[in-house]
Amino acid sequence: MSDSPYGDLDRPPLHEAALERALVQDGGLWREVRVVAETGSTNADLAERARDGAPEGTVLVTELQTAGRGRLGRAWTAPSRSGLTFSMLLRPPVPVPMLGWASLLTGVAVATAVRRMTAWSQREERFLDAGEGGDVAVDVRLKWPNDLLVGDRKLAGILVEKVDDALVVGVGLNVGLRKDELPVETATSLAIEGAPLSDRSPLLRAILRGFATWYREWTALGGDPETSGLRTAYKDLCATLGREVRVELPGDERVNGTAEDIDGAGRLVVAGPAGDNAISAGDVVHVR
Repeated sequence: MSDSPYGDLDRPPLHEAALERALVQDGGLWREVRVVAETGSTNADLAERARDGAPEGTVLVTELQTAGRGRLGRAWTAPSRSGLTFSMLLRPPVPVPMLGWASLLTGVAVATAVRRMTAWSQREERFLDAGEGGDVAVDVRLKWPNDLLVGDRKLAGILVEKVDDALVVGVGLNVGLRKDELPVETATSLAIEGAPLSDRSPLLRAILRGFATWYREWTALGGDPETSGLRTAYKDLCATLGREVRVELPGDERVNGTAEDIDGAGRLVVAGPAGDNAISAGDVVHVR
């Protein structure tokens, strides 16, 4: 394949200047959108910038991430321009117990944008523009706390890291990944699911705009997930609720039961033989 970014016409490059024109506005959340051809980890790069005092609203996007982390810290690699891999620097003025909602908010923003951008008009046989309405072609759901699924296959992952007084929120979304390129059999992509969004720019813009709307509302209300509507929105999209689950906790502990609720702190409430468990962190397995 050619070294040119246009060597694969199904995977056109992202354009930094165009993204900044569309997203960086006076009074808006986004202050800078930078696109790099390759890096080890957008989260690590942005964490370094956060320590140096970079402002909230800094976004770093890469066409190729060589040291990405998947489930349980496993390595995750994908071909250049086959996905959206980016990190956002945030400094949310909310109480510490509410910071866990940052990951869930990101899931809502990404899932909502994907569902809107993959809406298919059966009558007109075309993909609709965001906001036009229509049937949902890709039924994206949230797996607590930080995965996006189509069925039981992983479409995207979210990684939130606290850096001093900031949060770095990373997103890895499979867009044009082909079946023979999947790092693991349990993954999927928008292309595999029948939504070939070869131009990733409109999708990235939709995600960042949707995120900014949720984030502004959530932070303006002091991180309250109830009055902001965030808890309801998350529960409506959550595939974990109502499922029999096994939650693997640090120290080789496990909790088995039915996922019944997401509480006000963003914890997963699992009803088990000994009663309810409110879990703040753990690896959730949907039991078939």
